[in-house]
Amino acid sequence: MINNLIKVLVVDDEPLARILIIELLKDFPEFQVAGECSNGTEALEAVRENLPDLVFLDVQMPEMDGLTLLEKIQKEHLPAIIFVTAYDQFAIRAFDFHAVDYLLKPFSKERFEKALLRVKERLSNHSTIDLARRQISSLLENYQNKSAPLKRLFIKDKGKIILLEPETIDWIEADDKYVHLHTAGKSYLLRQTLNVLEAELDPQAFARIHRSTIVNLARVRELNPLFNGEYVLILANGTKLTLSRNYKNRFFEQFGKNPRI
Repeated sequence: MINNLIKVLVVDDEPLARILIIELLKDFPEFQVAGECSNGTEALEAVRENLPDLVFLDVQMPEMDGLTLLEKIQKEHLPAIIFVTAYDQFAIRAFDFHAVDYLLKPFSKERFEKALLRVKERLSNHSTIDLARRQISSLLENYQNKSAPLKRLFIKDKGKIILLEPETIDWIEADDKYVHLHTAGKSYLLRQTLNVLEAELDPQAFARIHRSTIVNLARVRELNPLFNGEYVLILANGTKLTLSRNYKNRFFEQFGKNPRI
């Protein structure tokens, strides 16, 4: 931090999200934008080159998410971090537990200003800087070792938050950086990649059956083999899903069966 200016790096894969943060920062001249990045790889290089004092860090990004990025930079130069997230399941629980700063999309100008004030207080005191780094280190350790499956999913739906129990889900469908959670008679949209969600679900209850599909094993009622080595799964509600060859062995292993049935 030079001449009381706080160098800021904005990291988010959504251009509009970066624009919003940069625009809001214009009302706080002590915060100087040193750069913006659209992915974790760019951000890692920018942190090494610019040594920012503060990073606005999106949790969910393709290829390298925000927490993975922190794992790579924490031993070199760990700036103050304000996480930015849109109802990421692990993030919300972890941020509250480890008392780190985060902004929940969409956030207000007042909430943004409150986060900046916390950063200023933290950067002005070496003891609080050390505390913040310990909090981040603890967060990362928890992230690396997390094993308990999700018990609730937080779903933003029509201006309210719905708490959804995973066992009520029939199947899950990928849609770029989102997933569709199909339940009895309704589908919910969640801003979460399929890979991340798969890692958080109970592997005894859910199985990946296709690069874009996860199924609740308790809902499967019938399997019909196809000539190409794939299967059609029929769920209790009549939904038909494809079990691809790439996931076939893993699927049958969860039932303790040899795939050559």
